Order: sequence, then C-alpha cells, then structure tokens
Amino acid sequence: MRSKINWDALGISASVICAVHCAVLPLFMASLPLFGINIIENVAFELAMIALAFVIGVYSLRHGYKFHHHRKLPLLLFAAGILFLTLKQVYLQYHALLLVPAVILIISAHIVNYRYCRGHNHAHADDCDHDHY
Repeated sequence: MRSKINWDALGISASVICAVHCAVLPLFMASLPLFGINIIENVAFELAMIALAFVIGVYSLRHGYKFHHHRKLPLLLFAAGILFLTLKQVYLQYHALLLVPAVILIISAHIVNYRYCRGHNHAHADDCDHDHY
C-alpha cells in the first residue's frame, strides 16, 4: 500500500513550526546558557530553517502548479514570503516586522495552492504530465 504525502499540509506545518520557533525560541533559549548551550542568534540554524521552508515549499508548489492548476499566485506568494524571511536575516533590527508577513505569505501560498489543487478537480490541460511525480 502506497501512501501519498500532502506537501501543502507539510508546507503549512513547516511554516507554523517556524512561526512557533520564532515566537517561543527566545523564551526557551534564554534558559539554555544555564546548561552550557548557546544557540541564540545562531545564523546557521536560522538559515537551515529558511532552507527547509524553501525546499518543502518549492517542491509542494511546483507539484501543484505543474500537475494540477497552472496558476502562479501560490508561487508569487511563496516567493514574497521567502524574500521577507531572507530580509529578516539581513535587517535584524526589523526582525519582527519582517517575520509576520513572511509567515502569513508562506502559509497563504500553501493554502491557496491546496485550494487550487482541490478545486481544479483534475480537469487538466494538454500540457499536464502525470507520468512524472
């Protein structure tokens, strides 16, 4: 029996986890130096989280675009969200101001993609290629 992964649900989950990470991490991390652990403002960890969100998002949205709905709105929302995530790493003084729209845009991209995929009901154009998942 073969199970399918719902990449939009995974993308939404990764985005929510990222939001929780950004909201709760400062509280949790403040206690880590008591145990000799210091990963507050760890650039590598932040970049890894952004990379994870990017990889899952690109795969999910590419699949929906290519095999189901052929609409660019989810891709544009996602690109804007990733841009805001990247900018928050560059402009650290605006971290919170850039994080909120980033999370909203990325989650919105996955929700819109999911709705487009479900609403399209497999009524595909001639350019659809279902042999390659």
